Amino acid sequence: MSVVIDASAIIAVIVNEPNKPGIIQATQGLSLVAPASIHWEIANAFSAMFKRKRVTLDEALVALDIYKQIPVRFIEVELSESLKIARQLNIYAYDAYLLRCAQKQNAPLISLDKTLLGLAKTLNLRVIEV
Repeated sequence: MSVVIDASAIIAVIVNEPNKPGIIQATQGLSLVAPASIHWEIANAFSAMFKRKRVTLDEALVALDIYKQIPVRFIEVELSESLKIARQLNIYAYDAYLLRCAQKQNAPLISLDKTLLGLAKTLNLRVIEV
């Protein structure tokens, strides 16, 4: 079975946040999938961490090396369908890509973003909360 994973969950794992064990346990034995946009979301998360002085560049680069080792299968999502979701839910396209990926794969979504999980539920998508 597959699970759609978002940047918040990946970041928690690669920088050893407190939720890491729960995320690993919840995804053990599952295939991880994500839209290709996840790369840019992860980089954006690190740039936000730089501004808050939560990580150094060297720490971020080490975390990126760890990220490269995580077996994630990248799914192409249709921009038109993603935009429909973005418009329907009044959300950013990056969140809509994740929701569309979960729809397309008929897979649950794992995220630390409670708002995103709530939106997934409004679309009758399954979620994994950690």
